[in-house]
Amino acid sequence: MPCLPPLPADAALFLDFDGTLADIAPRPEAVSVAPAVLQALAALQEHLGGALAVISGRPVAQIDHHLHPLRVPAAGQHGAERRDAQGLWHRVPLPALAPVLPPLQALVLAHPALVLEVKTAALAIHWRGDPAQADACRAAMRAGHASVPGMSLMEGKMVMELKPAAADKGRALQAFMAEAPFAGRMPWFFGDDVTDEAGFAAVQALGGVAVKVGGGDSAAPWRLPDPAALRAWLAAVVTEGAA
Repeated sequence: MPCLPPLPADAALFLDFDGTLADIAPRPEAVSVAPAVLQALAALQEHLGGALAVISGRPVAQIDHHLHPLRVPAAGQHGAERRDAQGLWHRVPLPALAPVLPPLQALVLAHPALVLEVKTAALAIHWRGDPAQADACRAAMRAGHASVPGMSLMEGKMVMELKPAAADKGRALQAFMAEAPFAGRMPWFFGDDVTDEAGFAAVQALGGVAVKVGGGDSAAPWRLPDPAALRAWLAAVVTEGAA
């Protein structure tokens, strides 16, 4: 596997969270971020003049919780909500998800190892704890998708998510790149899942670097084997910058 190119001083760094910065946990709330990672991110944020952001399927509030006390520009729910570098919020109109919930709640009640995430603009069902229910989860989510206009359905690693069609990680990245301190810099985007492919396409269209973390087909030409490798790379970049 070829080494990544050197991170230039004029880079803008965009990072997915689960499966990229942090290892995927059995349940979303069980994820953890080591203090050394927070220190590396803080150092890189300063080194890049603030041009570091997290773009995740999680709500921004959860990103803030897991990165506390560090606070960075962030896009959550695949770009349905975004806090820019000045602290201003940008949100897509909230969809009416209430009609979709009862069948999913019934499925989780019948199979407690499943996890239903209800967000402000999206919802997701995880079957990592009960892989035998994958087809049932898919069927329930497809039925919900058919009943709510303006939404798109995405499947990731043992999860399926319903989100606004007007939001994706690529659009979130493009919006950041149109603003200070990201504008005029070379974007780098790290992600691990199908939901990150829109970000990979956007960053390459802007002449930047797309890095897939982990296995699987991807449009990203660069690879790291796992989140541990990304964390090692971040630490190395910080060390080189301090040298």
